[in-house]
Amino acid sequence: MGAERTRAKRRISLRRRADVTEPAAAEAKREARPTKVSVFAYGPDGVDEHVDVNPDDLPGLLGKRPVTWIDVDGFRDADAIERVARALDLHPLAVEDATNTFQRPKFEDYPSHAFLVTRMARCTEHVFSEQLGMFLGKGFIATFQGEHPGDSLEPVRKRIRLDQGRIRSEGPDYLAYAIIDAVIDNYFPVIDQFGDLLEALEDDLSGRPIKNAVERIQHAKQDLLVLRRAVLPMRDVINTLVRDETRFVGKQARLYLRDCYDHTVQLMDVIGSYREMTGGLMELYLASVSNRMNEIMKFLTLVSTIFIPLTFIVGVYGMNFDPARSPYNMPEIEWRYGYPTVMSAMALLALLLVLYFKRKGWLAPTK
Repeated sequence: MGAERTRAKRRISLRRRADVTEPAAAEAKREARPTKVSVFAYGPDGVDEHVDVNPDDLPGLLGKRPVTWIDVDGFRDADAIERVARALDLHPLAVEDATNTFQRPKFEDYPSHAFLVTRMARCTEHVFSEQLGMFLGKGFIATFQGEHPGDSLEPVRKRIRLDQGRIRSEGPDYLAYAIIDAVIDNYFPVIDQFGDLLEALEDDLSGRPIKNAVERIQHAKQDLLVLRRAVLPMRDVINTLVRDETRFVGKQARLYLRDCYDHTVQLMDVIGSYREMTGGLMELYLASVSNRMNEIMKFLTLVSTIFIPLTFIVGVYGMNFDPARSPYNMPEIEWRYGYPTVMSAMALLALLLVLYFKRKGWLAPTK
């Protein structure tokens, strides 16, 4: 057993070095939070809630009620996590995956339990996802989370405390369904918030191009990629739970998981629509920049067109011909009002050109 654990740790170490960049690993280490263990033990006749549980006390809490939910929050205390795993007889490879927060959603079946990885969506300035590892065994559920404070599982806790719905009368597989359903439902407000951001960006791009448009569009693409990488494999995992039989998920729970699968399909449809919309925003921005450039070029062309005949007149009268030598050598240079006459003619010519351009509609901005 010790040799197997050593080989497992070596494989996990190599996988981390291959998949995780140094900045990401440093960030995860910096954000590691203190390990807290809480327990919900419940059944039809009541619920016992324990906070800050000593991992060594877990064997005494298991089996007192039909379902026991152990929630491990924070990965700083590796010894506490190891004691939890020992108390629940969790496979060391699965524990490594649960505490390595860069896993994609997946499902694995072990002799004493099933292991499931999902990702909870968050949205602050940008969209990101937090890993939730879940162990499903005989009479218990163990969840591992530790990247950020808070989670999307409070509705499940509330249903257990208040005995809402069927949760207190069902087994651990129904609790697994409730947790997965809560995780998926939390994606919808994130998606809605993201849709509002896209609509606001589209409104900003409808007029003249804004300075940070490309940056905002690129951030939107990255957020959509985060959502897609979380939802797409999670859809496949739930489809596996619905389609394949496992001794830890009953037939009744698989019926409920169909609803979760439908929700993931809806999420993928919305994400696909938003990806197309984001690509359209880039095209809209480029078209807006092109229109703006066309307006500038048109304005400069009209200004140049107005000054071409004026430049010609000024160039003609800049020639050095002496009218005393010949009556054909610019006699108007010696006129008393020659200068005001030429300047007035140039102003009149410029005005006529402006009126002509306005009548043609060339001075109106492009819509």
